Amino acid sequence: MSCNSTKPVMSDGTISHARWYEKDSANQIITKPAPQWAEMLRHDTGWIGADGIYSMATNGVETPGKASETNTFFWFSDCIIGNIVADTLQSNWQLLHNSVAYMDGDKVDPNHIHFYYRKDSAGNAISMFEPHSPNSKPGDYYWLGDGVFDHAMDSTTYIFAYRIMSVPGGIYPFDDIGLGLIAIPKNSKPPYTNQYQLDVPFFLKDSKGKGKVVFGISVLPNTVGAGAPHPDGYIYVYGVRGPNKELLVARVKDNQFEKFNEWRFWDGSGWNEDVNSAAALTSRISNEMSVSFMDDGRVIATYELDTNSPDVVIQAGATPWGPFQPAKKVWETPEIYDGIDFYTYNAKAHPHLSKPGELLISYNVNSFNFIDNITKHPYHLRPRFITVKYK
Repeated sequence: MSCNSTKPVMSDGTISHARWYEKDSANQIITKPAPQWAEMLRHDTGWIGADGIYSMATNGVETPGKASETNTFFWFSDCIIGNIVADTLQSNWQLLHNSVAYMDGDKVDPNHIHFYYRKDSAGNAISMFEPHSPNSKPGDYYWLGDGVFDHAMDSTTYIFAYRIMSVPGGIYPFDDIGLGLIAIPKNSKPPYTNQYQLDVPFFLKDSKGKGKVVFGISVLPNTVGAGAPHPDGYIYVYGVRGPNKELLVARVKDNQFEKFNEWRFWDGSGWNEDVNSAAALTSRISNEMSVSFMDDGRVIATYELDTNSPDVVIQAGATPWGPFQPAKKVWETPEIYDGIDFYTYNAKAHPHLSKPGELLISYNVNSFNFIDNITKHPYHLRPRFITVKYK
């Protein structure tokens, strides 16, 4: 790997991260900010910001360069509903735990994205998805993981959902206690009254001394319907394990997605039915991240190092289960240096919104002093975006 200590500035003002390409590669990895995507999410009334962004093509085709042929379904975790006047969030704002949006085609424009959440009988905004799986308990709520459009399951959209409970007075005022799967039948529209929910058994508080395991942080459909370059008919579902944030992978045939006894876990040499046998593909990943295809069938993992460092990295893999090359830093998030105690986290790619040979990558921005800064700096709680050209 090259060890150049400078970051050359290109003629258009962007940065070429030349020190992060392999010695035997003729191609530089070039990163550019993509502010038009963040501006699309900048609104003054109603939905004004969120984290936890994931996306999929509404026709299930994840091939880069195809966004104009379909619409995009976004889903978010914690989000703010309110009104901003003179750059100040008004006092009647509300915090919801999840919401969704739809973008028209490839029109990156605030007027072409439409946000949805539910309202209660009194007209108050409430989260789009509330837990009602068999293991759910009153007071639980969902943060959302990745999802997949499953053509083989009658075009059902599945979204992984982390079941959370409040823990007043704790160091962190929440605890994740389970994993759900939200199933949205084809042609459903918000508020998805015909959805159903399943409990997923692949949430472990401790995996035989290796630490907590949670699946659903990234989903990779290697199917004909998804437009995968060399489809094998499996859906690959990634998880994170333990304090070292190890990346794990499971797979299941697309027509058996809801049959959890059919899931198998890569153990380093083959596919094993025991989740505790899963092998680490890499480590220091984000709790939210992505694994997406290159056009030759290899994959790229995208994540923020250690979940919330300023370093966005990519890591190429020979197959969906590896082996993976060393991680390459492609961006250092500038928002952490503005003096307002912001932090950034959970970078991931959005393949169908990307161009061929390029990744559109989002990362979240938040504040350690959330309540104070959401009022004074209400536009900060939005994903930011970069593009990474890798060929």
